[in-house]
Amino acid sequence: MSKGKTSISNARSYKEIGEFWDSHEIADYWDQTYAVDAEFDIRSEVMFYSLDADLSARLHSIARRRGVSPETLLNLWVQEKLQSEISS
Repeated sequence: MSKGKTSISNARSYKEIGEFWDSHEIADYWDQTYAVDAEFDIRSEVMFYSLDADLSARLHSIARRRGVSPETLLNLWVQEKLQSEISS
């Protein structure tokens, strides 16, 4: 957390902030809030592709064994394959 910044929760870590807001309502502290200007880039795009059920089960099994999500593993494999195709 940045020094010099205060929060309603008076927490010393993001974990403590989360724990505070898990048990409190913002409406009770609304008078202590203020408006801020913020910009966000939300242009990321997700595409979904169908995958055979057997392939999906095998993917899940391998991903679990490697300790990553099936989505992460599949993206890594596709990146590797595309890179090898580009290099050929």
